Amino acid sequence: MRQELVSRQLEEQISGRFPVGQRLRVLDVGMGRGTQVLRLARAGHGVTGLESDPALVAAARADLAREPEGIRERVRLIQGEGMDTGVHFKPGSFDVVLCHGVLMYVKQPDALLAGLARMLAPGGLLSLLVRNGDALALRPGYAGDWATALASFDGSSYTNRLGLTVRADRLADLTRTLEGIAAPLRAWYGVRVFTDGADDTAEAPTGGKLERLLAAEERAGRTDPYRAVAALLHLCGVRG
Repeated sequence: MRQELVSRQLEEQISGRFPVGQRLRVLDVGMGRGTQVLRLARAGHGVTGLESDPALVAAARADLAREPEGIRERVRLIQGEGMDTGVHFKPGSFDVVLCHGVLMYVKQPDALLAGLARMLAPGGLLSLLVRNGDALALRPGYAGDWATALASFDGSSYTNRLGLTVRADRLADLTRTLEGIAAPLRAWYGVRVFTDGADDTAEAPTGGKLERLLAAEERAGRTDPYRAVAALLHLCGVRG
C-alpha cells in the first residue's frame, strides 16, 4: 500500500516538473530492497540506490538480477550510509533524490537533509517519506492504549512495528527545514489514512476491492483534513 501510493504521488510530481520522456538521474537514499529503484528504472530512468544494510543490498541485487538487461544497466547499487552522499557523489549530480522511511531512524536529521539537497541539480526534486508527528496519538488511541495516546500529543517518538523506538516529524518543522536548505516545499501528501490500523497479519484485498481501497487512500492523501492525520507524510521540495 505504502509503496504503491508513494509511487503514484512521485510520478505526479515528476511528470509535472520534467519534460515527458526525459531520462532522469535518480538517487534513492535508504532504498531498502529497492522497490522504488526498480519502478523508476522500469520507467526509463537511471537510478542509484544507496543502502547501509548489507542484507537489503543483497536482496535488491537478487531482485535486480531477475530484470531484463536493459533495466539492469540503468541501475547502480551501493552499500553506504545516507550521511556519506558527499563521499560517493558530486554536488548537483541528480535530478531526483528520494529518502523514504529513513528520517525516523536519524536523531538529528538536518545534516542528512542538507546533504541530500546538495546532491540535487537546480530545479531538482527532493522526495521525503516520514512518520507524521502530528498524528502519533491515533494508532494507540484506536487500540485503546490511552496512556501512550496521551503521551503522543507532546512527544516526537513512538514504538514502530519492529519494536524499535524511533522519531517522527511534524509538517511545520520540515517545511522550515526544507526552506533552510534551499529546497522549499512544493507539495505534500498523506500516506495510509485509512489502513494504518490494519493488523500486520491481515491479507491484502485483491481485484476491484483493492483498486477501490487504493482510490480511497489516494484521494484522502491529497484532501484536507484527511491527509493531515495520515500515518506518513510524503513531502516534495524543489531545489532553487
